[in-house]
Amino acid sequence: MSYFCCHSLCLTFSAGLTVSPSRSQFLQGDSVSLSCEEDGWTVWRKTSRRQRSSCGDGWGKPAGSSCSIIYIMSWDSGVYWCESREGAAGSSINITVADTVVLQSPVLPVMEGQDVTLGCRTSAPSTLSAEFFKDGVSIGTESTGHMTLRHVSRSAEGLYRCSFRGVGESPPSWISVSGRSSRPPPRPSPRPPPTEHTV
Repeated sequence: MSYFCCHSLCLTFSAGLTVSPSRSQFLQGDSVSLSCEEDGWTVWRKTSRRQRSSCGDGWGKPAGSSCSIIYIMSWDSGVYWCESREGAAGSSINITVADTVVLQSPVLPVMEGQDVTLGCRTSAPSTLSAEFFKDGVSIGTESTGHMTLRHVSRSAEGLYRCSFRGVGESPPSWISVSGRSSRPPPRPSPRPPPTEHTV
């Protein structure tokens, strides 16, 4: 988070991190692009191998406020965030890299009432159906490898994973559901008074 002050008025800025493709789990060998929403911020990470390091310091290819990982590997699993030159940090995202099976799920919290599509992806050739789980309980099997949760509510929040029988299962991913906006609808503009005509 960084601060800008002018005439005793201070504004607070926090640069979010955008992941493309928009998911938190990747198969080894995937390409990943990470971008900070604010110019001048840099992508940082913390992994089991290194306490903390910025893009270009032994990993990734920096380009302005973005960072590309051309061939992601298991040791790239960790926490990623954006950081300003002054050392202020934005919100973080956990990225997991797996060998055989990954769950494709939203990186950011989803709004109540939205549809959420889950995908199960494997690096191994497979025509098997994918089974999906929430909090350790099976919620269905799909031959397409995709499952859509319709009009989610807060009860949909939980730990999800998927599996292909005989191939393996994905790491778990937490899906958060945020409430609907509490802002009241805008008031209609008042009608202008009728124009009086004199004869």
